[in-house]
Amino acid sequence: MRNDDEIWRLVDDRRPEYAALSDRVWGMPELCYNEHRSVAEHIAMLEAEGFAITKDVAGIPTAVMGEFGEGGPVIAILGEYDALPGLSQEAGVAEHRPIPGDGNGHGCGHNLLGSASLLAAAAVKDFLKSNNLPGRVRYYGCPAEEGGAAKGFMVRAGAFDDVDIAISWHPAAFSGVNEPISLANTRIDFSFIGRAAHAASSPHLGRSALDAIELMNVGVNYMREHMPSDARIHYAYLDAGGIAPNVVQSRTKVRYLIRARNLDELNTLVKRVRKIADGAALMTETTVSTQVISAVSNLLGNSPLEQLMHDNFERLGPPPFTEADKEFAAEIQKTLRDEDILSAYRRQGVVPETGKPLCDAIVPLGAKGAGMNGSTDVGDVSWKVPTVQARGATYAIGTPGHSWQVVAQGKTDAAHTGMVHVAKVMAGTAVDALRNPDIIAKAKADHRARTGGKPYQSPLPPDAKPALGMSLAE
Repeated sequence: MRNDDEIWRLVDDRRPEYAALSDRVWGMPELCYNEHRSVAEHIAMLEAEGFAITKDVAGIPTAVMGEFGEGGPVIAILGEYDALPGLSQEAGVAEHRPIPGDGNGHGCGHNLLGSASLLAAAAVKDFLKSNNLPGRVRYYGCPAEEGGAAKGFMVRAGAFDDVDIAISWHPAAFSGVNEPISLANTRIDFSFIGRAAHAASSPHLGRSALDAIELMNVGVNYMREHMPSDARIHYAYLDAGGIAPNVVQSRTKVRYLIRARNLDELNTLVKRVRKIADGAALMTETTVSTQVISAVSNLLGNSPLEQLMHDNFERLGPPPFTEADKEFAAEIQKTLRDEDILSAYRRQGVVPETGKPLCDAIVPLGAKGAGMNGSTDVGDVSWKVPTVQARGATYAIGTPGHSWQVVAQGKTDAAHTGMVHVAKVMAGTAVDALRNPDIIAKAKADHRARTGGKPYQSPLPPDAKPALGMSLAE
């Protein structure tokens, strides 16, 4: 079953071109559903590798799928390439030095994420071909993970209906199997409409939509004391009603991001927030309307696949970082607080160590960390098909996610080394599953047990559509 040397060699041989791919994507940090140049780079690589290509997956212009093989099981390998606003940063510099321009940056390492996943898929493709094996490997280029729920729309459209298992990863400070914990979430826009009036001469004729939003926010803030401790609610003004204080604001809009441990808890919180919005409208004699922008499920684990991936990590060992890699990582750590570094260890559930700039071990399977209170649209894939995710060490221990420090490390040799390392793990996991049908059968049985055999239910309302052209930071 194990052909480590061959599959690892197929990954290693491609390092230069896929490192270059990740660097090119890093250099064009495009936001949610606007990743046109990035997806073009991935399409060009899929063409060069000989994949059959499906563009505009689920009607999304920046989503793509590449497939190779025939018969046998279908293995999906998921990639991403979207960036974040406000995180522009010069590469390879251990100080905050934004690049003049649009201000976006790959502060979550998705330039590496998509490149490593495509690299793994390409290696599996050649392994299938050289060994004349049945089976299909698919690379899914997924946009808009940062708040757009693209995978949820792709799942809802049937893009994963015939997939047997799915494999993904995420850049991190440590290497190991990702603990399958995340929060379900939804983004809802609340729009209030009142009546404009002169704020001095006839304020009694006005009905303030701005007052309505402020009352809504106060109500939600009081609600925080009476909701589950691991739930999260955030908001941002999209339209505060204008810049003239002498006009009663007649139109306002606020975006709420509501997170909870699972969909049942999420739906309960959403109902409560909606009631508060209705109450704010009633108090101000305004009207309120809502639009669901996105929604994602919480992650669902899969023990057989997690064990399989961990076995691949153990056989491969930690990433082979150089002394030069460690020296630059140590410089990055100087820009961090001790709390940042300790928090990184706590999240992984491993004992903190001093003087360690980069990961040099594999996190034990089942290590119980502090958990992730973020969200990911991989959650929807995991409820549809058995799914496993890796964490791949690509940056200094303690580096906060969504930070300029992540961007600064996104083109380093260490990032490329970590990217290739996790691509080997994903490719090895896929090959093991392809060569051993029992693994896939056990993964599917585990999935049925966790879901109770119930079909996937999308958290997206039937009328919700991808928010093309919007900027939706996570």
